[in-house]
Amino acid sequence: MQTTLRPRRSPSRTETAFEAAVNAFLWVFRIILVLIVVVGSFMTITSGKFTVETWVDLIVNGAVQGGIYALVALGYTMVYGIMKMINFAHGEIFMIGIFSGYFTAVVLDDFGILNAGALGSIFSILLMMGVAATISTLVALAVERVAYRPLRHSPRLVLLISAIGASYFLQYTVRGLVGPGIFRYPTVDVLDDETWLPVLSALGMTWIQVIVIGSALAMMVALYLFVMRSKTGTAIRAVSEDKETAALMGVDVTRAMVTTFGVGAAMAGAAGVLYGLYWGQVQFYTGFIPGIKAFTAAVLGGIGNIPGAMVGGFVLGEAESIGSLLIIDGLGVPSPGQLKDVIAFTILVMVLMFRPQGILGERLSRSRA
Repeated sequence: MQTTLRPRRSPSRTETAFEAAVNAFLWVFRIILVLIVVVGSFMTITSGKFTVETWVDLIVNGAVQGGIYALVALGYTMVYGIMKMINFAHGEIFMIGIFSGYFTAVVLDDFGILNAGALGSIFSILLMMGVAATISTLVALAVERVAYRPLRHSPRLVLLISAIGASYFLQYTVRGLVGPGIFRYPTVDVLDDETWLPVLSALGMTWIQVIVIGSALAMMVALYLFVMRSKTGTAIRAVSEDKETAALMGVDVTRAMVTTFGVGAAMAGAAGVLYGLYWGQVQFYTGFIPGIKAFTAAVLGGIGNIPGAMVGGFVLGEAESIGSLLIIDGLGVPSPGQLKDVIAFTILVMVLMFRPQGILGERLSRSRA
């Protein structure tokens, strides 16, 4: 059967005018957002309402939040890099890590180990993180086997719908097991003390803040070295680049994907313990908002880019902590701290408008794309 090639239809004047109007609207919207940031920041800084100590506390709290966001964002960015899908069940994996750490802390507190001096507290925190990472990994591997692997060759929309379904399944399974109430983490007394480290003590940082930021940085560096220097990491990067070619070269594609899910879930589980120790409470719905914000951090840094997830997490944490006062308070909005979620998702919109590939993302040329 002979087919004829039809010339590509050139856009009509109506379509061209519509595109020009949309582009003009986007530029006006961008200018308005930039003006809001500049004017609000200028008015807040010149008002003198906040002391230097207040700004230091906000920066430290932003770094703590950013470290947790970055650890969760690593799971999003790794799964996207190897499967080109957004694992929206990752927030619930994070929530399961928080609950795992909570129940471990309760048992340790009952045996008197949780607050048995500095060594007992350190052992308890490490054990909580280990248990949470293990359970989160097992749950993530089960989700991958049941909800994702059978649909690996399906369109991305099918995988996205499956991820959303897995997210709700995990969320309401946890609610059925533990109930809808709010659970308060047992207190680790030593974490509330101010640190004696020279520079950090001058900033008034407590041990919980030092542990959260230090653990986040250490785990992110370890993950980066694992992906870049180990044989398994090389296989993961090969599968991320080209699955078919990697399989022809002898790489076990399924194993690389399972390892990616497991490593990302372990990071989320450990981050869940840090979150619980810092914020002190958990419920079945706890993973939803931090999960969405971690996804925002991954997009901000460059989805699929591990250093980008680190940078995006810390930038988002600082923007949430400082932005509500720096921008919104200067505009005279009451209770600016309650609008920090608006700051986070406004950043997501601005990144998608100004730099869709993210801070450290790669801009693809037309020929490569």
